[in-house]
Amino acid sequence: MQISEQDINNIIKQVIAGMASNINEVKTYVPGQSVAPLQGGGCSTGVQPCTESIQYNYGVFDTMKDAIDAAFIAQQTYADKYQLKDRDKLISVLREKLSKEAQNLAKMTAEETGLGRYEDKIQKNLLVINKTPGIEVLNTKAISGDDGLTIVECAPYGVIGSITPVTNPTETIINNVISMIAAGNSVVFNVHPSAKRVCAYTVQLINKIIEDAGGPRNLATMIKEPSLDSVKELSQDSRIRLLVGTGGMPMVTSLLKSGKKVIGAGAGNPPVIVDNTANIPRAAREIFKGASFDNNILCLAEKSVFVEKEVYADFLYNMVEQGAFLLNYDNLQKIMSLVLTHDSDGYHVSKDWVGKDAGKMLQAIGISGKESCRLLICEVEHNHPFVLLEQLMPVLPIVKCNNLEEAIKYALIAEKGNRHTASMFSQSIDNLTRFARKVETTIFVKNASTLAGVGFGGEGHTTMTIAGPTGEGITNAVSFTRQRRCVIGEGGFRII
Repeated sequence: MQISEQDINNIIKQVIAGMASNINEVKTYVPGQSVAPLQGGGCSTGVQPCTESIQYNYGVFDTMKDAIDAAFIAQQTYADKYQLKDRDKLISVLREKLSKEAQNLAKMTAEETGLGRYEDKIQKNLLVINKTPGIEVLNTKAISGDDGLTIVECAPYGVIGSITPVTNPTETIINNVISMIAAGNSVVFNVHPSAKRVCAYTVQLINKIIEDAGGPRNLATMIKEPSLDSVKELSQDSRIRLLVGTGGMPMVTSLLKSGKKVIGAGAGNPPVIVDNTANIPRAAREIFKGASFDNNILCLAEKSVFVEKEVYADFLYNMVEQGAFLLNYDNLQKIMSLVLTHDSDGYHVSKDWVGKDAGKMLQAIGISGKESCRLLICEVEHNHPFVLLEQLMPVLPIVKCNNLEEAIKYALIAEKGNRHTASMFSQSIDNLTRFARKVETTIFVKNASTLAGVGFGGEGHTTMTIAGPTGEGITNAVSFTRQRRCVIGEGGFRII
């Protein structure tokens, strides 16, 4: 979704101003209080959020300065008194305890943000809990020769500042915390205002688990009421050694102006190509899975499909067989009027419908009995707004192409040079290679849902911070370290 930095500023200001009337204040833990489990989940630590005011809020602070102060002290303690084996222990306990909270976090996120699907959010939380690497990726490099021995180690930055999105609020926090504390850092979060309650719950839960396991206080902190001013304060504080931003390109661009090292995860509008050699039933099954998952709010989810004409009708048939609802011309116009706005600058996505269920969209245009529908599909031209916009909705445009050359051409236009994610279904190595080389994306998936690109149904680790703009790619603990070299000269330590 292409919006300006000023648009984002205005949106955040409006959200912050309007949330007080319909969102409760951040809830805090009362240490040691035993309560009945919450509906849809439960707190495995034996405590639950409450509205009582307490002096210590497990990492949630009223001011950004206090959040940074606490994280700075925590990181110094962490570096001085904790070894790699201690980091590993804390991460193991986090995985165990957070797994029991996956349903609760999913429920709270769905209720607060109104985005996506509860059952899919459970899977996203479990994905980051179980497949975010820990200390095992922090390998030391040794160089030995006649002149001595050199080792290169992965050292922490110190205190990291992290900006997180509304689309994956708890998942990004968990993913970042595991990666960043594995690397020896602490982290200060500035979360999206529309997810501040569940993010506060998550930060408090993480700190409670870490402390109960013998770790230092406040390895992860956040400001209770996030704002543009708190982002500015975070980015300007000299104790913040690294900034990590997950969201749109205007946010990443703004962080890059800070003068600090930045790891930035920007927007994506992933195209899919289905050529005339593809296994069509498999292509339909995988594309349906990815495009409908959590109502398509993941930046790496399939956003448009370009199909060669020889297999076009077969592909449409198989998509409908998977459960997609094919919009006719009249219904497509109604859906466009419902979920898009238009002005002198062109079409824009209506924020009222981002992340909403496909069944609710159909109901809104007068089609009943389809409440369980997960995905709408439509036949459009390559320059249709649904192709060119990053929708973040379960509406998948499908374009008929005369040949592979045309499909690649249109896919590149849709991807807009984000170099984020793309996929292709083909049994031709040459065709797959041709598109992969042209699109140059951080993630390129062959014959599977794009979810496989972050380890969901595919090999490899996961992340919620896909750093295409700044080049780190699928981030892990190593991404949040700095390389330090130690040299022993004159042949020292060598025995030959």
